[in-house]
Amino acid sequence: MPQHTRTGQLRWMFLAAPLAGALVLAGCAGGSDDNGGGDGGATGEPGNAGFSVMVAQANDEDDFYAQMLEKYSEETGTEIEVIPYPSDAYNTQVTTQLQAGNAADVMILAPGTGQPISVVTLAEAGFLEPLNDSSASLVPAGAEQEFEVDGAIYAQPTALTPVGMVFNVTAADEVGVAEYPSTYEELLEACTTARDGGKSFTVLAGGIPFNTGLFSMLVSATRVYAEDPDWNAQRAAGDVTFADSGWRDVLEDIVEMNDSGCFQDGAAGGTFDNITAGLGGGTSLTASVPGSAAASIMQATGATLNVQAFPPAQGQEAFTVTGANYAWAINASSDDAVKASAQSFLDWVAEPENAKEYAELSGAVPITGIVTDELLPQFEPIGELLSSGSYAGLPNATWPNPAVYEALGSGVQGLLTGQSTVDSVLESMDAAWG
Repeated sequence: MPQHTRTGQLRWMFLAAPLAGALVLAGCAGGSDDNGGGDGGATGEPGNAGFSVMVAQANDEDDFYAQMLEKYSEETGTEIEVIPYPSDAYNTQVTTQLQAGNAADVMILAPGTGQPISVVTLAEAGFLEPLNDSSASLVPAGAEQEFEVDGAIYAQPTALTPVGMVFNVTAADEVGVAEYPSTYEELLEACTTARDGGKSFTVLAGGIPFNTGLFSMLVSATRVYAEDPDWNAQRAAGDVTFADSGWRDVLEDIVEMNDSGCFQDGAAGGTFDNITAGLGGGTSLTASVPGSAAASIMQATGATLNVQAFPPAQGQEAFTVTGANYAWAINASSDDAVKASAQSFLDWVAEPENAKEYAELSGAVPITGIVTDELLPQFEPIGELLSSGSYAGLPNATWPNPAVYEALGSGVQGLLTGQSTVDSVLESMDAAWG
């Protein structure tokens, strides 16, 4: 398939226009017209109360949540209402509706404390229902603090999601970059080679703090967390600061990449559309996006892509970012019968064969464990890192509040425009932590 034929469809992959309506998944048994919202919903099999689920959906084909819910509906007769919201509006919809008391019965959240829809933050506010031992058993070792409050687990991770530099091998071949750089120094050389060939090495949504923050966290894997996996705990204890740590190297590398022409022209004002056009259209070699995007772009363009770790600096070891970045949670205000029915679904989706199917649909790794030989092909370059545990979770998952991540994302945009300095960004992150 020619690389340009379906590129236009990709513009929704990372940020979508508002989605209207809801998809009702009805099993073989009929139900009433009531759906979700904590009202008990409809019933399929006796005692199987219907429930509603709100999800972030980037485009009509980005429906892996709905596919799993539909399969469960067909198997059990449970009527389920799937309510999709665009990625850019989802966080606001979740928090606003929870506060108003009209949120869906089930929702997809972010583990930890570092985002507006973080599990621990919402659980402490009383919005979430404690889950059972089946859900608790899926929480990765060492990540309990991202799901737990006072000994109870409040969300069930969906899968392990490698986040990396999605690498367009086809585009790289076109400019003579034969292999993905193994070191940061090689990356800078590849930036020059890509520029000489009329492309950029990396396309960055510099105008979107979420993307500049994500890119920064990828760089931090080797600059900070490979050497100090417990850096966040040290920061919480006051033993380290952003200003006096490897985070300075992270930001200095980003400034150097910008000065070296590694990013596309106008990167400071870049959007998710630029990422779609650059990575999907082959005018850029890489982008910092969830690894699941690789399969979608390959399907849409016919290009070959894979997922890579950000290259280590000289003397550093390869390290990457992977974690249980998304989780199912149940609305504490829903009726008891609805909450029980939703927990039954969580028990079902936790079963190994269903966890594997979800991972394949979503382009992730089963939450039940990493088996190198069973990884999706796009993860082959980081397979050894994953199987050996050479990765950190998303750093912001255990940052104390969303303001720290906001300071990072907006600060990097300032670095790109020259309106901020490395010192000022680091100082703002330390201030936000407090």
